[in-house]
Amino acid sequence: MAKANPAVEQLTYEQALQELEKILADLESESRGLDDTMNLFERGRQLIQHCQTLLDKAELKVRTLGQNNDIEETED
Repeated sequence: MAKANPAVEQLTYEQALQELEKILADLESESRGLDDTMNLFERGRQLIQHCQTLLDKAELKVRTLGQNNDIEETED
């Protein structure tokens, strides 16, 4: 029985990136059927989108923290 992949939304950035790197290596190194290739491609696309979402959230948080720090500095 094939091992089920965890839901993309449950992965950390590092876990998603690691799985994405494995998918890329698998696609580059092995000859697969069309269905397997398309499934890997779709999973990779989902992982890329998830990583981008996590990066966007982190950037927003950093900007927010930076703005809060700017406010505190001007109050002194």
